[in-house]
Amino acid sequence: MTDTPAKEKAAPKTAAKKAASAMPSFDMANLEMPAAFREMAEKGVIQAKEAYDSYKSMAEDATDAIEDTFATINKGTTDLQSKALGAAKTQFNANFDFVEKMLGVKTLAEAMEIQSEFARKQFDTLSEQAKEFQDLASKVQAETAKPFQDGLNKAMTQWKTAV
Repeated sequence: MTDTPAKEKAAPKTAAKKAASAMPSFDMANLEMPAAFREMAEKGVIQAKEAYDSYKSMAEDATDAIEDTFATINKGTTDLQSKALGAAKTQFNANFDFVEKMLGVKTLAEAMEIQSEFARKQFDTLSEQAKEFQDLASKVQAETAKPFQDGLNKAMTQWKTAV
């Protein structure tokens, strides 16, 4: 009775060996890929590489446009700060001159005349400075938008030709 389970265990192993030897063996070294399939795969690889190169170029152009835009923003901000400091200096000097003149006043009429002249000059100066700031801000805005717009147009043109 002890021999029967051992024989039963050995029987499936032998049957499996016989079935495996009856199956045809596939040698991967001798397996040929059909020419049409190989050609299709090669075309796919070439198209994928071309698409990658195209999109990589577009991404680099977009990055360049963004860098140019930020450089222009930086320059424009510096110009605006410089203009603001110049305006502050002008205002400080005008106020200092006004106080100096007011300290030498002898009559009320003279004080009113100095005050009126100062107010008129301040209004003219502030109007001129506001116009200069507006012109500079418009210039900075136009210069800032240009590299981004140029880069966007170039990328869209490349994308249209790639698709």
